[in-house]
Amino acid sequence: MSTEKLWTRNFILISILNFFFIMTYFALLVTLPTVAISHYGSTGTVAGLFTTIYIGAAIIIRPFMGQWIERYGKRFMLILSLFLFTIASFLYSFFDSIPLLLFVRFIHGLGFGMATTITVAIVADMVPESRKGEGMGYFILSANLGMVIGPFIGLTILSTFNLYVLFWGSAFCSLISLVFGLMTRLPKESLDRHSASEEKAPLFEKSALRISITGAFFGTAYASVLSFMAIYAVEQGLGTESGYFFVVYVVVLLLTRPLTSRWYDQYGANAIIFPSIVSFAIGMLVLGLSTNAVLFFIAAAFIGAGWGTLFPSFQTVVLQNSEPKRRPVAMATFLSIFDIGISGGSLLAGVLVGIISFSSLYIFYSIYILFGLVVYNWAQNKKHFILEKRIYQ
Repeated sequence: MSTEKLWTRNFILISILNFFFIMTYFALLVTLPTVAISHYGSTGTVAGLFTTIYIGAAIIIRPFMGQWIERYGKRFMLILSLFLFTIASFLYSFFDSIPLLLFVRFIHGLGFGMATTITVAIVADMVPESRKGEGMGYFILSANLGMVIGPFIGLTILSTFNLYVLFWGSAFCSLISLVFGLMTRLPKESLDRHSASEEKAPLFEKSALRISITGAFFGTAYASVLSFMAIYAVEQGLGTESGYFFVVYVVVLLLTRPLTSRWYDQYGANAIIFPSIVSFAIGMLVLGLSTNAVLFFIAAAFIGAGWGTLFPSFQTVVLQNSEPKRRPVAMATFLSIFDIGISGGSLLAGVLVGIISFSSLYIFYSIYILFGLVVYNWAQNKKHFILEKRIYQ
C-alpha cells in the first residue's frame, strides 16, 4: 500500500466546504416543498417544482463546466460556483412569492451544478493515484454527513423557529463554504482562453456514459428511500425511529469507509461494487419487511453499507477511466445522468405507491437492485471501460 500523503491542507479544506455546501442543499431540499404548501398555500405539484427546477438547472449547467474550467481554471470556477450558490442562499429571505422563489431556486441550482462538478474534479487531481478510492471515499463521506445533518437542522429550525431563520441559517452555512473555498490554494494552471479546440470539445464524456447509466439505475431505487422512507416508517408505527434512520446509515459508513476505500485501491472496483450491490438489495428487502425498530435499523445499516459505498465507487471509476483533462466533463456527465435517475426514481416511486403498498415497493426494489448486478457487469465489460485490478506496493 502506498504511503503517499492524503490528508493535505487542501484536501481537508475542500472536504469541510463540501460538508457545509451539502448540508445547505439538504436542509432546503427537505423543507422547501413543505414551506410551499404550509406557508404559501401552493399545491403539491407546485411544491415539487422546488426540487425539479433546482435539479434541472444543475443538469443544464454541468455539460459546460469542462470548457469553462479549461478556459478559466479550477480555482476561479470553484469560487464562482460557491459565490453564486451563496448569493442565491441569501436571496431566499428577500422574496415572498412562489414565482420569485422558483427563480432563486433556479439560480441556486446553477451554483449547485457547478460546485458539485468542480469540487470532485479538484479532489480527483489532489488525491494520489494509489489512494484514489480511499481519497474519494473520505471526500464523499463529508457529503454523507451533510446529507444527514442538513435535514435534521432544517426540520428542527422550521419546527422550532420560522421560515426566515431557516433561510438565514442556510445562507450562513453557504457563506462558511465560500470562506473555506477562498482558503483553498490550488496549483497554477496553464490556461488557453482562445483555443479553437475548446469549442469542438464534446460536452459529454463517452467513457463515462455506461457507468453513469449504471449509477442512475441504482439511484432510481435509492430515490424511493429519500422520498418515502419517513412516510413508510410512520405507517409502520416507527415515526420516532425514522429520524434516526440516516444516523445509523452514517455510523455504518464511518465504520466501514476506511476498509472499503482501501480495499478498492488494493483489489479493484469489482471487489467492492459487487458485494455492495448485494448489501443494498438486502437492506431494501429488510426495509420492506420491517415491522419493528430492530429490523428498521438493520435495513438502514445494510443500505448504508451498500448504497453508501456504491456511490463513491462509481464516481471513482468514472475518474479513473477518464483522462485528467476530461475529468470535469466526465464527472459532469455522471452527475447529470445520476440526477435524472434520482428525479425519475422519485416520480416512479410516487406512481408505484399508488398501485402497491410501501412494503411491496421496497421488496420490489430489492429485486430490481439485484438485477443491477447484470447492469454493472454490462457496463464494466465494455472495451472502452476497463477496470484493472490495482495492487499498490
